[in-house]
Amino acid sequence: MQKKKLIYYFIISITIGSLIYALQKLSFRIPSIINNYANDFLIIPIVLTICLFVLQWSRNNKDYQISLGVIFYICVLYSVLFEFILPKYYARYTTDILDVILYFAGGFVFFFLQKKDS
Repeated sequence: MQKKKLIYYFIISITIGSLIYALQKLSFRIPSIINNYANDFLIIPIVLTICLFVLQWSRNNKDYQISLGVIFYICVLYSVLFEFILPKYYARYTTDILDVILYFAGGFVFFFLQKKDS
């Protein structure tokens, strides 16, 4: 049952993230909180869900789970890259501590969604 929750969350996240991206490209006005923060919350669970399914397939182990340490590491990498390194070189990126919090919140959501029911 838990895997279905993760798949549903993944599909909904991809749909919402793609819709926000498309609306941004079409210069459609969307609320700034959604425009600036929604995709930051969604990206970590999207990336980790793809990684989880690839790892389960490649290890031939449908019960494989990504450890909390790896999730933390990915959140740190995204935070450093998108909030500290890229803003120094590209005007498109800005440093925002709330983005960092949202990366970790997304990682926290993924951690619990991937867990098997006891």
